[in-house]
Amino acid sequence: MRYHKAYIQTGSNLGNRFQQLETVLHSLVTIPATILKASSIYETAPWGLTEQPPFLNQVLQIETLLEPSALMDALLSIEQQMGRIRGEKMGPRIIDLDILLYDDLVIQTASLQIPHPLMSTRRFVLEPLCEINPDLLHPVHKQTIATLLNNCSDTLPVRKMTRQPFSAAT
Repeated sequence: MRYHKAYIQTGSNLGNRFQQLETVLHSLVTIPATILKASSIYETAPWGLTEQPPFLNQVLQIETLLEPSALMDALLSIEQQMGRIRGEKMGPRIIDLDILLYDDLVIQTASLQIPHPLMSTRRFVLEPLCEINPDLLHPVHKQTIATLLNNCSDTLPVRKMTRQPFSAAT
């Protein structure tokens, strides 16, 4: 058995957003995954469909035995258990879980794309990812996360929250 490292983006803009992110932390142990690092929580402007409430986002570095497709299935199951209903694309959601990176793999299938195809263009992904691993190398762009963030043209506001009610040790 081989352990894999993955980076997961969590986001919520409906209901008690802090509680949604905390629920994800507790749910990950059931898949099973160990949280190695958790970024601060950031409040971010909605990207794409802007007429909706702001998001809370966090990036988690996890370790898991699950292969990429099984991890994605497990994340989708957590979303469903938390009440996510897939409606309008880029619309409001109680929870959103995305695999950003998985080891140094590049996967392009109809159901799974790793690294996340738009992560290098989204400040709300790069800021928390850079907080926990600025020297991580993007397997396609061959640049560090810090460099991608420095060169990111996304100007939407990303604000670190002062309330940080939980951590990777939770």
